[in-house]
Amino acid sequence: MASKLHLETALLPDGWRNDVVVTVEHGVITAIDAPGSAPAERISGVAVPGLPNIHSHAFQRAMAGLTERRGSEADSFWTWREQMYRFVERLTPYDLEAIAALAYMEMLEAGFTSVAEFHYLHHRPDGRPYDNVAEMSERIVAAAETVGIGLTLLPVFYRQGGFLGKPPSDGQRRFLNTRDSYARLMETKVPGGEIGIAPHSLRAVTLDDLKWAAKAFAGMPSHIHISEQTREVDDCLAAHNRRPIDLFLDTIDAGRNWYLIHATHADAGEIARVAKAGVVVGLCPITEANLGDGLFDVPAFLKLGGRFGIGSDSNVRLSAADELRTLEYGQRLFHRQRNVLGDAARSTGRHLFERSLDGNALAVGQRADFVVLDGGGHQGDAVIDSWIFTTDNAAIKSVYHGGVPVVQNGRHKERDAIAARYAGVMTKLIG
Repeated sequence: MASKLHLETALLPDGWRNDVVVTVEHGVITAIDAPGSAPAERISGVAVPGLPNIHSHAFQRAMAGLTERRGSEADSFWTWREQMYRFVERLTPYDLEAIAALAYMEMLEAGFTSVAEFHYLHHRPDGRPYDNVAEMSERIVAAAETVGIGLTLLPVFYRQGGFLGKPPSDGQRRFLNTRDSYARLMETKVPGGEIGIAPHSLRAVTLDDLKWAAKAFAGMPSHIHISEQTREVDDCLAAHNRRPIDLFLDTIDAGRNWYLIHATHADAGEIARVAKAGVVVGLCPITEANLGDGLFDVPAFLKLGGRFGIGSDSNVRLSAADELRTLEYGQRLFHRQRNVLGDAARSTGRHLFERSLDGNALAVGQRADFVVLDGGGHQGDAVIDSWIFTTDNAAIKSVYHGGVPVVQNGRHKERDAIAARYAGVMTKLIG
């Protein structure tokens, strides 16, 4: 049965419109019209398309706030990674589902309506597969169904501990798969969502593994970590005499279904190649700042017509607005200018927002996923600017997934139960 939603103000592909009625059937927008005589649920506020979160490690939400203490040596991504390995040794399937549910609930409350889950916690703590090899993947799917968020499940392919066949460490044993066991993981069902591949990184798979995965699962959503750290670039040069992104693009024919996550230390030549190929760069500004990764050259990439999306990665803080604000502010600090990522036609906030939609829109044929903002008296682009640069999550009134409200008055409809389950898991984990 169709439902009709009367949006007070909405951002459509052709710009701002007042008083539009959206018809939704089976979660998909089938018509957008002016108000008529048919009854429609009136939604006050400013409706904008929901943002996709293109990179998440859900389990790391439980680590937020637990790694902010300097060790005896200089802290970096690599020291943080060792802490992460120790943390994942304790997680059970029940724990993972509870943590993922909380993370996904907070994503919805923060303006994300879908998530690409880069999922690499596959096996028992000793590395043995569960009786159901997809046990942990199915827990991710269950968490997404519980909260009502769109899911692209990305089982991670992990084979080695570093370039040139370096043996994996004990901390990586829960992640490892052969080609055969990985192919079984790729059979995981994702009702209402989709599945894609995620070779972890060039250091975690061989070039032959990368070729195999790209060919075996051609056309699927495909994500890979790349050039996040300068040490990774140096190690790649030492092993292959090529920089990571050059090596990647020389190895497979990557197109618009590929997402390069971070790409922080891409040089000018690599940036040009990525833009020409139409590959998406997945930027995770809050995590990249938290880990001290560095800054991707966004202005140069955009001048070449490059495509980017945003992700929450380690989920140390969940806010679509803050990801976009951190992205812009990082560039302002580096270039010592204001409105670095704006353009002449739109405000900076709207430009950032629309660039990050990755094809999402309030349009016929699209899933009816949208966020309703409190405009606070603002109109047009200023509503988005206020959300991103000033009010943050407090601006979010409600969130709709498939035309159904999952967040109302800023709170997820199942918040209390999801938060209670998460609290019980955290009490066990950190006591």
